[in-house]
Amino acid sequence: MGLLTKPSGIKPTRIKGGLDNRVFDTVNMTLLLLFTVAIVVPLWNVLVSSFSSGQSLAQGGFVFWPTEFSLENYRAVFRDAGIWQAFFISVSKTVVGVSTHVFFCAMVAYGLSKKYLRGRRLYVAMGVITMFFSGGMIPTYLLIKSLGLLNSFWVYIIPALFSYYDVVILMNFFRNVPDALEESAKIDGAGDWRVFLSLFIPLSMPALATIALFNGVGQWNDFMTTKLYITDQSLYPLQMMLYEIIVQSQTQSMQNIGGSVVIETTTKGVQLATIVITTLPILAIYPLLQRYFISGMMLGAVKE
Repeated sequence: MGLLTKPSGIKPTRIKGGLDNRVFDTVNMTLLLLFTVAIVVPLWNVLVSSFSSGQSLAQGGFVFWPTEFSLENYRAVFRDAGIWQAFFISVSKTVVGVSTHVFFCAMVAYGLSKKYLRGRRLYVAMGVITMFFSGGMIPTYLLIKSLGLLNSFWVYIIPALFSYYDVVILMNFFRNVPDALEESAKIDGAGDWRVFLSLFIPLSMPALATIALFNGVGQWNDFMTTKLYITDQSLYPLQMMLYEIIVQSQTQSMQNIGGSVVIETTTKGVQLATIVITTLPILAIYPLLQRYFISGMMLGAVKE
């Protein structure tokens, strides 16, 4: 046999779609860059404006860098004793609310994930109905009043204990746990509570962190619960204090039309500083839970 030679007349072929891929990547990167700028620029404007003086804010317009750097807005916020009380309420209701919500939803999801549970179909159907229908604002208010939760710290905790959406995520996650692990634990004498606390909870940390992140953001940003059920200002969270500052700012702005704008600009600076303070805790906690977020959503959302 002769040596193999390269056939003549054959030209190297180009990979099809190379140009299309480059165009797609360029357009995709451009759109993502514009989307990122649209998010970052307003946040940067709020942060920079919070460090600006009252005269600088009185000039209006977009502030890229504070022309007159001042910490007076933050001093005004931290001098207010109500801010510290509101911060304590926000942290307390977020920590207690997230802990109880995650544990309660995990407990319900563990039971519903068992096919041998009697009445399981009925419980699942009742849970699905709550995802699409609610009692409405007035019946809910009457229920909260009849339970004696008006002007109570527990109005932040008890109504937020259960969410069937979170139960669905955890329930599908629990189904992915091998049955052999549970069977071996029960052979060793472990009961349902021991299996749930020592086996399912440690294995479900990504899903639990996802639920905690969802509920934590909701608890921290919630002010409608306070607006509807709380009149005692000692139970106001930070978000309600921010709402009060915004309302006062709008009222004073209308009262000062044609007059001095000193009060308006000072209130605006305090408002911006309060926004930054209320946003920082979430920005600090989110990166710590981000690695659990995607894996928890993907694993809990897939149903076999």
